[in-house]
Amino acid sequence: MRLLQFTDMHLPGAPDGQVRGVRPDRTLARCLAHARARHPTPAALLLTGDLVQDDAAAYPRLRAAFAGAGVPVHCLPGNHDDPAGLRRELAGAPFTHDFASRYDHWLVVLLDTSVPGRVDGHLGADALERLHATLGAHAGRHVLICLHHHPVAHGSRWLDALMLDNAAALFAVLQRHAGVRGLLWGHVHQELDRQHGRWRLLATPSTCMQFRPDSDVFAVDDRPPAYRWLELGADGGIATGIEWVADED
Repeated sequence: MRLLQFTDMHLPGAPDGQVRGVRPDRTLARCLAHARARHPTPAALLLTGDLVQDDAAAYPRLRAAFAGAGVPVHCLPGNHDDPAGLRRELAGAPFTHDFASRYDHWLVVLLDTSVPGRVDGHLGADALERLHATLGAHAGRHVLICLHHHPVAHGSRWLDALMLDNAAALFAVLQRHAGVRGLLWGHVHQELDRQHGRWRLLATPSTCMQFRPDSDVFAVDDRPPAYRWLELGADGGIATGIEWVADED
């Protein structure tokens, strides 16, 4: 089963607006065109936060960009999103905001780590209790956990100050459920692929612009826009890769 993840689009209020010298509408369009050519039959799409750049006026353009997906488009808010505006403007098929969705042998869980007025993330007690109950109710399935904020440090001092602030509480819940196979996030505008025990830890670059890895201070990298593909196996295995979309693609 193939999934595609698009994250941190940062669409501005104006269609031709810029974010740090990049026109996000154009880079998203390039990524979507690339995905249609290279990965034409995914089971679902994952949009893991910062879909817009602090302006809900961009959500209708995001709706138009994904309206013809033909498969479920799972949506999570990030720290630059308006969660109420996101749910209002991206309501109805193909968009879904379900907490958990079943696909073959897998359960895909979307955790909302956004907190109004904050750049870092947090999971409240209710969300953690709901996660524990949901995983317990689907004990026979492999599980992919999706969120916006990174739950492990990436090695950049400024960025790691903006991660999920109670990641230990999340991992304590996940440790109780043997079916969890992977965690997938955005927010960091860079790639990570690390095995941590039975968990595959995956961070995905932005469809917009990237952050320089291992930098103590904020810095933009020169890598192109990107998205991730994932192949979820019946045995719980995860095959995955990053598609970097250069100007000529």
